[in-house]
Amino acid sequence: MHLIDAKGILTGNGGRYGMNIYRGCTHGCIYCDSRSTCYHFTHPFEDIEVKQNAPDLLEKALRSKRRRCMIGTGSMSDPYMHCEEKLQLTRRCLEIILQNGFGVAIQTKSDLILRDIDLLDEINRTAKCVVQITLTTYDDRLCSIVEPNVCNTKERIKVLEKMQERGIPTVVWMTPILPFINDTAENITAILEECARVGTKGIIDFGMGLTLREGDREYYYAALDRHFPGLRDQYIRQYGNSYELPSPNAAALRTVLRGFCRKHGIMCDPDECFSYMNELPERYQQTSLFDS
Repeated sequence: MHLIDAKGILTGNGGRYGMNIYRGCTHGCIYCDSRSTCYHFTHPFEDIEVKQNAPDLLEKALRSKRRRCMIGTGSMSDPYMHCEEKLQLTRRCLEIILQNGFGVAIQTKSDLILRDIDLLDEINRTAKCVVQITLTTYDDRLCSIVEPNVCNTKERIKVLEKMQERGIPTVVWMTPILPFINDTAENITAILEECARVGTKGIIDFGMGLTLREGDREYYYAALDRHFPGLRDQYIRQYGNSYELPSPNAAALRTVLRGFCRKHGIMCDPDECFSYMNELPERYQQTSLFDS
C-alpha cells in the first residue's frame, strides 16, 4: 500500500459521476480485468495506490455541483478491499455524499460494506442508494479458487439480505462466467434462486463468458495452470487470443437467466439496470436545500 495526493476524484458528466478511491486490489480474483496493461499501472497490482485526499477532493467537487446526481464507485477497484477496514476512506466519502444530498451506486464483493449500512440506509432515505454485489460461483470451494481473498458467495448473499431488510435496492453482477469452470445451469440457477429470495432488483450479465486482455490473460492462464491443469490448452484451442470468450453454453444459460427474471420480475437487460442505477429521483432534487 502506498499513499498519494490525487489531483481529482470524479469522472463523468452531470448525469452521473464515478470515483475510485483506490487503484489495484487485494481480493485476488483470477479473472480481474483491472490487471490489464491498458490501465497503465506503474506499481504492482496488489500494492494498493491510496488516494489519501479523496474525501477532501470529493467534498470540494460536490459542493461545486448545481445538480444532484448519482455517484458510482467500485467499477475498477473495490471500495471495500482489505485496507479500507483501517483507512475508512470509503466511509468518509459516503458521509460526504450524504451531507451533500447526492445518491450512490456502490459495487463490491466484500461483506465489509455492512459496516457502513447505517450510512447507506440514510443515503437511500434522503436520496438513493443502490448496492451492487458480484455473484459468479455458488459453490464455496470453487469460489475460494476463483475469488480467493474475499468473502464467499454465501456471505455476499447475506449482504443482499441485510440490504433488503433496510429497503436498500440491490443489483447483482453475474459476471464473469468462466468457460468450463462455472458455466453450468446448476450454478446459474442456484445464484438466481438466491437473487429472487433476497429481492434483487436487477441482474447484470454480459453474455455468459469473460474477457481477456494483455496482462489479465497471463494472470488468468497462470491460475488455470495451478488449479485446472490442462484447461489453458483448451482455452487456446477454443478462443486463441480473442478478447471475448463466451461460454459454449452461453445461449442456453442466457435463456435460463431471461426466463427466470421474467418470472420473478427482475431486470436483466444491462441498459435497463444501468439506467435504474444512474437515475436520481427528481423529487429529491426538488426538495434539496443545496440546488441553486
